[in-house]
Amino acid sequence: MKPVRFLLGLGLCLTLGAAWLTWDYSQRFLKPNVQLSESSTEFFIRSQWSFTELLQNLHKEGVITDSASFRWVATYKKFDINVQPGRYIILDGMNNNQLVNVLRSQNTPIDVLVKSARTTSELAKSVSSVLEFSEEDLMDLISNDGFCERYGFSSITISTIFIPNTYEFYWNTTAEEFMERMAREYKRYWNEDRINKAKKIGLSQSQVTILASIVQSEQAAHSDERPIVAGLYLNRIKKGMRLESDPTLIFALGDFSIKRVLNAHKKVDSPYNTYMHSGLPPGPILLPQQSSIDAVLNAADHNYIFMCAKEDFSGYHYFSSNYRQHLNYARRYQRALNQRKVYR
Repeated sequence: MKPVRFLLGLGLCLTLGAAWLTWDYSQRFLKPNVQLSESSTEFFIRSQWSFTELLQNLHKEGVITDSASFRWVATYKKFDINVQPGRYIILDGMNNNQLVNVLRSQNTPIDVLVKSARTTSELAKSVSSVLEFSEEDLMDLISNDGFCERYGFSSITISTIFIPNTYEFYWNTTAEEFMERMAREYKRYWNEDRINKAKKIGLSQSQVTILASIVQSEQAAHSDERPIVAGLYLNRIKKGMRLESDPTLIFALGDFSIKRVLNAHKKVDSPYNTYMHSGLPPGPILLPQQSSIDAVLNAADHNYIFMCAKEDFSGYHYFSSNYRQHLNYARRYQRALNQRKVYR
């Protein structure tokens, strides 16, 4: 009788133990372990993080409440030896099993604006603020002639590779991968039709972008006028005239607060001084929008060689083909500047 009781008791203990283990394991897997103040949050896993660093940051950022149970589930699912960097969307109320599944397979891309920046450093700062690589990582690449030569550019002309637009990237994209993507987008943009149009006006692809940067700087407010401005500068180039573009002086001086270009500004010693040097400057003075590049490729056909901002400050310009008429417009604008007490 005693052996039977013993066996029954042992069986009961084993059953209870198994039930407890089943309950415990199910709690570790299925009990909610994510408690957020909002319905969801972004969580970024940095490249080279160890599982311990991941665990510490999940707890530090208040994503999980029970680190021990998460560690157990992650180890059971072998996630602890396969941490993946990236951007992940975590939902409130997730359990450990759901959280591990998200963190190992649902790297969520992000929209990155490659904007019409004034300088490459401004662009690098902008994109590095939303991607993992640093501003310095990108600047080190685009200031390296050896790297730029891979894509057929120099460190001066490499900025013409950037076609402003919104692109989808994974957050953990490296600076090298970013540049590779920009090169692909450049080739996609410069299709056969655009290449042929560039050849027709006698400019290389980079020169088109450089001229587009000047056109956009001259006419930032009204894109409908850019083909006229582009035609004007192409006329000056054909005649062997200096471009004499005020925005190139401002770029050369590096002082973008200047609102009135003076004769003293025209003396700046810079290859970007188009009052002093003939032809296009060596690089763009901003990263032009696609519409500005297309404005150059589809420049208006006319005989204008002079332009002057209108005195009503509408942002539009007077265009003329002779210097006497241009001087008349220039006097009107200068009087308007004086009336508004704009002296620099």
